[in-house]
Amino acid sequence: MITKSIPNMFTLGNLFLGMVAIMLTQSDKYSLAAIMVIVAMLLDGLDGRAARVLKCQSEFGKELDSLSDVISFGIAPAMIMYSISFHSLPTALAWIVTSIFPICGALRLARFNVRPGIPGYFVGLPIPAAGSVLATLSLFHKEISAPYFIIATLLLSYLMVSSVRYPNFKKIGLPRKAIWIAPWIVIIAVVIAVRFPEELSKLIFLPLVVYALYGLKQNVQRIFRRKHRRSGTSEETYSSKNS
Repeated sequence: MITKSIPNMFTLGNLFLGMVAIMLTQSDKYSLAAIMVIVAMLLDGLDGRAARVLKCQSEFGKELDSLSDVISFGIAPAMIMYSISFHSLPTALAWIVTSIFPICGALRLARFNVRPGIPGYFVGLPIPAAGSVLATLSLFHKEISAPYFIIATLLLSYLMVSSVRYPNFKKIGLPRKAIWIAPWIVIIAVVIAVRFPEELSKLIFLPLVVYALYGLKQNVQRIFRRKHRRSGTSEETYSSKNS
């Protein structure tokens, strides 16, 4: 019974860290708040793998995971960005832009739960990646002004609900013995994160952005290939009619 609860414990840990991130934001500890989102992403990656290894996947765990993700990767990053940058904007604009991100995240999760996916891919940017990008991006507030943050927030929101394909690494196997080592890895990650919060957050930011932009690049290339095929077909049709 305890073994079957392990995946849900990872999920609840994800939710807990999301709440901690929100509370840290209220205390102006933005670097630590961003780190909590990153560690929550680590836990989010472990719960599904643990469920598959322990053969205890369930609809309950799936719904719990989605509800936790909305808070940890939707509301928490949006609140970090609001507190660190958007609060200086006109109230209506700040509220709308801040709210759009978790709304799109919730739509992304709902679609993921009810629609069959594409093997090996996510359709739309996963909310953990989007939330982690937004949370870590906020730490560059001294170098980046609010208008650019607005553009980034809206772009990430769009990518979550888009049809852009992203590689799915969740199917990568996890050895059964590693389930018992995972909590220690999380604890070590938290200790390092608390010791070097801002440096670690900015370091993690780069691969997350590369992942987000990779899917966008693939989608643009796919659009151009479709246009090329259509133009080729049109030319062939035109040639056949005039021959």
